[in-house]
Amino acid sequence: MDAYLIVKWVHVLSSTVLFGFGAGTAWYLWNAHRTGDAALIASVGRMVVRADWLFTGTSGIVQPASGVILARWAGFPLHAPWLVVAMALYLLAFACWVPVVWLQIRAQRLAEQAAATGSALGPDYRQAMRWWFALGWPAFLGLIAVFWLMVAKPALW
Repeated sequence: MDAYLIVKWVHVLSSTVLFGFGAGTAWYLWNAHRTGDAALIASVGRMVVRADWLFTGTSGIVQPASGVILARWAGFPLHAPWLVVAMALYLLAFACWVPVVWLQIRAQRLAEQAAATGSALGPDYRQAMRWWFALGWPAFLGLIAVFWLMVAKPALW
């Protein structure tokens, strides 16, 4: 197998990990949140934060590196409109993901404190989760659009 196919395989695999873990961890944390059970939220939150750092974070680094290599090797100029838009959307997703991880950590710690003291989840927790939910959507939709741009490579302008 030549180097291009190896990098392409890594790129496709890491995009699958990035999107899959992002959607999966969001699904589990949201469903834990909906229970209102502070101990469950704290437990799921710990796993979600670890998974985000380990899988989403590392694949999030691999994606732009392998993408630039593939674009260059395939002869696509980095200023091609579909690539420019894809990179902008990827940066938008990353810009949303950074605070989302911080909000996950905050929500998990607040849930852990509530569980330890037997108290209800407070307004700080609810505010963190509202922001987490709101920032997750642009990242999710942005990555869906990036997938489409990578496959379709449309002439945008």
